[in-house]
Amino acid sequence: MRIIGIDPGTGILGFGVVDVVSGKKTRLVTAGVITTPAHTPLDVRLGEIYDGLTDIIKETKPEVMSIEKLFFTKNVTTAISVAQARGVAMLTGYQAKLPIAEYTPNEIKQTLTGYGRADKKQVQEMVRIELGLSEVPKPDDCADALAAAITHAMMSRNS
Repeated sequence: MRIIGIDPGTGILGFGVVDVVSGKKTRLVTAGVITTPAHTPLDVRLGEIYDGLTDIIKETKPEVMSIEKLFFTKNVTTAISVAQARGVAMLTGYQAKLPIAEYTPNEIKQTLTGYGRADKKQVQEMVRIELGLSEVPKPDDCADALAAAITHAMMSRNS
């Protein structure tokens, strides 16, 4: 099974594609970020996210999308723009006929580390270990997207 994980954001949207091999092991296919320049009109930024993610899906051919659910912050403006980027990512997955799995940050932390309040460094280290990498993937948005993908792989094993 090939999974694309998404860490939604307007300025930086992280993506990570993994393969589940032998039913248990996950292998990194590719990962990175789609960045959009600040002070660019929102419609243009969302269009760039859509185009970039469409290309990544066409190139990597995932079978499912795993995306991080939003948690509300005190900055409503940021939450709204992230929600819009998340919607564009989900639309892109829908148009590619991908089933979409959603996980809260706490579900991702719990699945990867066994502790729902794990910090970012603990989650990133588990991503590194799970994928057999020598270093934690950078930037953080990329590692978070891979965490979403790995979470879906682990949840699928348990179902």
